[in-house]
Amino acid sequence: MAKALVIVESPAKAKTIEKFLGKSHYTVKASVGHVRDLPKSQLGVDIENNFEPKYINIRGKGDVIKELKKEAKKAKRVYLATDPDREGEAISWHLSYILNIDEDEKCRIEFNEITKDAIKNAIKNPRNIDLDLVDAQQARRVLDRLLGYQISPILWQKVRKGLSAGRVQSVTTKLICEREEEIKSFIPKEYWTIELVVVNKDGQEFTLKFYGQDGKKIDLENEEQVKQILDTINKGNLTVSKIESKSRRKSAPKPFTTSVLQQDAANKLNFTTKKTMMVAQELYEGIDIKGEGTVGLISYIRTDSKRISDEARAKAKDYIIDSIGENYYKDHTKDDKGKKGKKVQDAHEAIRPTSVERTPDSIKDSLSKEQYKLYNLIWRRFVASQMEDSVFDVLNVECKIENLVFKATGSKLKFDGYTKIYNFTDREDKILPSLNEGENLKIQKQDPEQHFTSPPPRYTEASLVKTLEELGIGRPSTYAPTITTILNREYVEKDGTSLLPTELGIIVTKILDENFHKFMEVDFTADMESQLDQIEEGNAEWKKVVEEFYSPLEEAIKTALENIEKVNMDEETDEICEVCGSNMVIKYGRFGKFMACKNYPECKNTKPVVNKIGVKCPKCKDGDIIMRKSKKKKVFYGCSNYPECDFVAWNKPAEEPCEVCGSYMYEKYSKSGTKIVCSKKECKNEKTVDEE
Repeated sequence: MAKALVIVESPAKAKTIEKFLGKSHYTVKASVGHVRDLPKSQLGVDIENNFEPKYINIRGKGDVIKELKKEAKKAKRVYLATDPDREGEAISWHLSYILNIDEDEKCRIEFNEITKDAIKNAIKNPRNIDLDLVDAQQARRVLDRLLGYQISPILWQKVRKGLSAGRVQSVTTKLICEREEEIKSFIPKEYWTIELVVVNKDGQEFTLKFYGQDGKKIDLENEEQVKQILDTINKGNLTVSKIESKSRRKSAPKPFTTSVLQQDAANKLNFTTKKTMMVAQELYEGIDIKGEGTVGLISYIRTDSKRISDEARAKAKDYIIDSIGENYYKDHTKDDKGKKGKKVQDAHEAIRPTSVERTPDSIKDSLSKEQYKLYNLIWRRFVASQMEDSVFDVLNVECKIENLVFKATGSKLKFDGYTKIYNFTDREDKILPSLNEGENLKIQKQDPEQHFTSPPPRYTEASLVKTLEELGIGRPSTYAPTITTILNREYVEKDGTSLLPTELGIIVTKILDENFHKFMEVDFTADMESQLDQIEEGNAEWKKVVEEFYSPLEEAIKTALENIEKVNMDEETDEICEVCGSNMVIKYGRFGKFMACKNYPECKNTKPVVNKIGVKCPKCKDGDIIMRKSKKKKVFYGCSNYPECDFVAWNKPAEEPCEVCGSYMYEKYSKSGTKIVCSKKECKNEKTVDEE
């Protein structure tokens, strides 16, 4: 008896789905991603013929296409089960073309999770291919090709070969360059704080912070202001003027969207966006669970919706009441109605476990270390989203000396609520002693302290994804590939977790911004995403959108070719060529910077660039510490005398040794600033950079 053919994108997914459907009635094959695309060797868009794309079968996919045609020919019916998004819809459309499936045929099935029930329900409800979704993807592909393939050659000609420009990647690089410029031009502003260590009538000690004067908050900007306040403190009496006790509630976070998952995985698990999406894809496509077989553990991973299905909500309710306690469940149904904000892909749910009963610890032995960490994060976030608020008892105390106001806040956890499941911070209660209004307090210590404002922090992958989402640049499926691209192109590099532009990135961004400013504007890029959404909804015609985009681009390209001067990126150094005695220059090649003799081609001496940080090796005392990169392009620090000296460190060593134990110090970055920390764990010596 003839079987039905189901075509998915990945072999892993095919294996999982075939198990659910049964080999006796269904054959499940994988297209292994796209089967047709624009050619790599040419523009592939017929500009003169209304921007008609020239699709070809992808080179290397001949055997896959041949097998799919063979299976389709003998199948009683073909189902196209690619991912439930624009790109997945376009892949199904291309497959239908290759397999000669009639456009009126209900061949498209989709599912939000790879579970037995979801797959079987999808098979029962096939639909036509959604051509609006396909057109939105075609518009994105053509727009990216027109910009990339027509601007990149200009960069090749004017800067160096191998460079590229992109509709989203170039704007993302510009954001990082602009942040670096903000940091360099930042002028610190002085400000002061005053803390008072006081005791109550029972001798209990606590700390008050200066708030303001006559009930109004005041920012202390100089030492003169501080001296005046200290004079008043020394002359007056400190009394408790107001005590306010209240209860504060903190609501559970919503389930993960793609961008928030990437941010949380970066902040809590130290995952890159690329790693997060790779591991999430594995969890979505299916893991072999002991006693169950292969099953998809989470719902579809590319979404900007926070919605969850009624069925998933009901299962979470049962789990919370049965396993955690009835008082921990909160009905969030009303909270989730109404607020939709900007356009989201609401056809998809938020990212959640396919079965809340499948707890992380119950399947830990079947998961890799990374899979367990990410699944644990997703599972806990989802369960927490259906739990009751955490509740704190908060005590606000206001004290006065004449017209000066000082304040202190104490808090105590009254009910842990959702934090019983989703708590990644070591929060401690801050208890204030028993106080009465009108009570006099004794000042034990006055602590005025000078500070300076800090520049905005460099982007991390997490904060960059958050910014891209807020600005409307790209979509859930594009955040991770965009960051990977600008790192691979060496427009941006990593210093710890921070992203900073390279010299190459700054030069390319400047050229693009000066000559293609319209296309480098955040608003323009965000508006283009909105127009793609309009196409998806059937409210815009994709070729007209492309035409409106291309007209100014065509004019900008003509002007740029005339105006952009050739950029010489060779940088002469003090390094002397040991072969001919000339100076060496820094050049850029396919694999980054290298040194070459100035007399090339007469002298062909080359050597790698050594990035000295100005610190001597703490181990051999003779070599210089140099910055290197691992195979995965992660920065580390080693001795220039390697292999004779094997000193190596992930953190940047500081120049001066620890004054306490003599070990070397290193720089440690955090949200609160940069610290110099002793490398010896037993020694707790550390200081801020400002103290240096």
